[in-house]
Amino acid sequence: MKKMFVLWMLTAFAMICSCQRQDSTAEQQLAQRKTELDARETALDEREKAVAEREKAVAEREKAMANSRTIPADAAQANSERDRRIQQLPADARALVPDSAQINAARAEKERLKQERLSQTQGGLEELQSNRQRKLEAIQKWQMSGGAASSAAEITSPTPSPAGEANSVVPSPTPE
Repeated sequence: MKKMFVLWMLTAFAMICSCQRQDSTAEQQLAQRKTELDARETALDEREKAVAEREKAVAEREKAMANSRTIPADAAQANSERDRRIQQLPADARALVPDSAQINAARAEKERLKQERLSQTQGGLEELQSNRQRKLEAIQKWQMSGGAASSAAEITSPTPSPAGEANSVVPSPTPE
């Protein structure tokens, strides 16, 4: 009986030790998962902060651009503002900026060429329409005259059979 009792106690002790070992490994896994989760949370917080900073910077940049785009009240003020900005540029960069007179001349030339092309296309279109109108009138006159009667006769006459066409003598366009 003593042996049985010792055996039973050893079994119970082994089970308790086994459970404690499993508990400790589970606690270690839990602690490891917790640290991984904490690391992910901190990384996520950093990303959120970075996104917020970017959004703030973009908003400030857009606000600054909107303020810089304000249109001057009159053309003279706009020209003076443009000239002031050009004067701030280095000499070699100023040479690259076209003069306003050159810009206006180029715009006028483009507009003139555009108007010229437009008038040419309209003239060609009118000529095309008048040609079509003349052709339509000629067709109507032809239909009113004998052309309509002969074409009506052709339409009402029976078509010859293919056998009859084979027997008819039609000169070939190529010389023999």
